[in-house]
Amino acid sequence: MLKTLLRPAHLLFAILLLIHLLPNRTVGDNFPLYVIIPALALEAAVWFAAWRLKKSNADLYHDIACFIYFSLIAWILLTAKSNFLRPGLFPPPGAVFAQLLSDHAKVWLNIRTSLGIILQGYLLGVAVAVPLGLFLGWSVRFGNAATYIGKFLGAIPPVVYIPYGIALLPTFRSASVMVIFLAAFWPALASTMSGVLNVERRIIDAAKSLNVGKTTMLFQIILPAALPEIFIGCNQGLGVSFILLTAAEMIGARSGMGYYVKNYSDLGDYTRTIAGVIVIGVVVTAMVFFVNKLQRYLLRWKR
Repeated sequence: MLKTLLRPAHLLFAILLLIHLLPNRTVGDNFPLYVIIPALALEAAVWFAAWRLKKSNADLYHDIACFIYFSLIAWILLTAKSNFLRPGLFPPPGAVFAQLLSDHAKVWLNIRTSLGIILQGYLLGVAVAVPLGLFLGWSVRFGNAATYIGKFLGAIPPVVYIPYGIALLPTFRSASVMVIFLAAFWPALASTMSGVLNVERRIIDAAKSLNVGKTTMLFQIILPAALPEIFIGCNQGLGVSFILLTAAEMIGARSGMGYYVKNYSDLGDYTRTIAGVIVIGVVVTAMVFFVNKLQRYLLRWKR
């Protein structure tokens, strides 16, 4: 029991609680409860994981908690407790979390706007790229030409299309969907073609010996074998899509998390700016988590 209590996460949690006893150097309410209550919830999750989950998963919860506790401790010490960082630019975490809760309706509306654009453009890009990549990768003649063309077009940063999309398409949303489509399409296409080309020859020969048709060969044999490389491109496209969407929303949007951050930074409201940055990080992490879960499910046969 003593060994469990002395684990780094629990010690950092105790330090996080104790530093709130130090006097504040900043003016105004620092909202300590908005830090303590989430920390208590996280600590409960760490204890639950240690008792109910297998060791590898429990260790993951523990390590994540260590990072969060350490970040909060450093943040509080550098702001509320020492005033080392300028309060106008770096508000304490309690103030940021309190503002985030106060703006929850507005934040949720902007999240929905951003996610709607991401999902529409990203899913459309992957849905077009994967079947096309299967066909081009399987065809030697078209595949060789498509490889060079894809390298050229894929090397152009999709961000350069943002001004043209805004100028040519009727709405900002349609321009954003176009840019996200391009950001997801080229990595997914390249990784699909690469995955098809790298399928083990013995698998193809075994399927041919059973007189498997072309459609069955592509979608039931080649596609599952190429999935590991396909997901590499899909993950790359997802990360680039969020970066581009945030940049586009900062340029010409009137909603979305990029607009939320840019708007309040222009107004000098850095409490809301930091809150928006945190929300963007959480949303991106959640999206990547779900894609990784899907990847593990579809590749469960590899275990």
